[in-house]
Amino acid sequence: MINKNYILSFFIIVLALIYNIYPDRVVYADEEQKSLLTLEQSVKEALLNNAYIAAASEQQKAAANENRSALADLFPKAMASYTYTRFRDKPFAIFNAQNLPMADRDDITWDVTLIQPITGYLYLITKKKVASLNLDMKKIEKEETVLEIIKQVKTAYYNILLSKRYLYVLREAVEQLGAHVMDAEQFYDQGMIALNDLLKSKVALAEVSQDKIKAQNQVRMAKSFFNITLKRDINAIADIEDIKNIEPVFIDLTESLTMAVMNRPELKILRIHMRQAGLASRLVYFANIPQVLLFGQYNRHGENYKATRNEHGNTHNAILGVKAEWTFFEWGKSFADAAVYKHKKLALASQIKGIEDSIRLEVKQAYLDLEVSEKNIVTAENSLSQAKENYRITNLQYQQSTTTSTEVLGARTFLTQAELNYYGALYGYMISLAELERATGKR
Repeated sequence: MINKNYILSFFIIVLALIYNIYPDRVVYADEEQKSLLTLEQSVKEALLNNAYIAAASEQQKAAANENRSALADLFPKAMASYTYTRFRDKPFAIFNAQNLPMADRDDITWDVTLIQPITGYLYLITKKKVASLNLDMKKIEKEETVLEIIKQVKTAYYNILLSKRYLYVLREAVEQLGAHVMDAEQFYDQGMIALNDLLKSKVALAEVSQDKIKAQNQVRMAKSFFNITLKRDINAIADIEDIKNIEPVFIDLTESLTMAVMNRPELKILRIHMRQAGLASRLVYFANIPQVLLFGQYNRHGENYKATRNEHGNTHNAILGVKAEWTFFEWGKSFADAAVYKHKKLALASQIKGIEDSIRLEVKQAYLDLEVSEKNIVTAENSLSQAKENYRITNLQYQQSTTTSTEVLGARTFLTQAELNYYGALYGYMISLAELERATGKR
C-alpha cells in the first residue's frame, strides 16, 4: 500500500515544478510563434533608432553645409544696390555768378559689382581645408558612436543567450532533484534511508528552485537591457536567435595593436585637430599679408526709375579696379596668435602619444581576456563531460542503494556548476570578442 506522505510529497513536487517551469514555457511558446531576431538585425535596428546616431548625423550635415559655405567663398561675389533720392531743390553749382543745374530733383542710382580676392584667395583656400577637415571629424565622431552601440548590442544579445542557458541548466537541475526527492521518499518509506537524508534532498530542491526563479528574473532583465539598447519599450518581447557552433577565431595581437592605433576614432579625431591647428597657424599668416582684391562694376545714374535719362551727365559707366589693404602693425598680435596654435599642436601631439599607450593597454587586456575565455571553453567542456558521467554513475548507485543521498546532491551540484561554467565560458568568449573588436576600432 502506498504511503499517504509519499503521495502528498509527489503532488507538492509536481506543483513546484509546474510553478517554476510554466512561466518560461509560456514565453518560449510565444517566441516560437514569432520570427526570431538575429544579431545583424538587432544591430541594424539599434543604429536606426538611436538618438545619438541621429544627433551625430545632424552634426555631420551641419559640417557639410559649413564646407559648402567655405567653398562658396572661393568664387567671385556679386552684389547690387539701388538708391532713390528726392531733393527739395534742384542741386546746382555757381559758375560766373550763374546757377548751373547739376542734377534733377529725382536722383536714381543703381549698380552691379563683382569682387574677387587675389592674395586673400590663399586665406579662403586654407579656410576651406579647415571646414573639410571638420566634416571628416564629424563623420568619425558618428563612426565612434556606431562602434560603441554595436558593442552594446552584441553584449546585450549574448547576455540574453547566456541567461537563458543558465535558466535551462537550473530548470534541468530542478527536474532531476525533484525525481531524486521522489526516490528518497520511497527509500525512506521502506526504511532504507534516514529522515535526515530525505530532508537534505528536499532542502537542495528548494534551493535550486529559488535559484531558478532568480534566473528567470535575470532573463527578463537581460531582455529589458536589450530593449533599452535598441530603443524599444522596456517590456517588449525580445525574441532573438541563438548562436550555434561558436568556434574560436585566430586573433594576432601585433596586428590588433597596429589596427587599433590606425583605426580608433579617438586618435583620428585628435590627428584632425592637429592638422586644423597647423592650418589655423597658416590662416594667421595669410590674414596679415597685404590683401589684394579685384573688382568690377557697372552703374547707372539718372532721373527716372531705370536711370536711363540724365540731362546733366552720362547715364552709365563701367569700372575695373584693384584694391590693396595691409595691416602691418598690431603690437605683436599676429605673432601671439600664431604661437597659440603652435603650442596647441604640440599639446595634441603629446595627448596622442598618451592615448595611443592607453589604447594599446586596452587592446592587450581585451586580447588576454579573449585568450582566457578560449582556454576556459576547452577546460569547461572537459569538466562538463566528467560531471555528467559522475552524476549518472552516482545517481545509478543511489538507486541501487550503494551510495548516499549526499553523494547524489554533491554530484548534481558539480554538474550544475560545470554547466554554468561551460556556458559562461562560451558566451563569455563572444562578449570578449566584441570587446576586442571595439578596442581595435572594428565593426
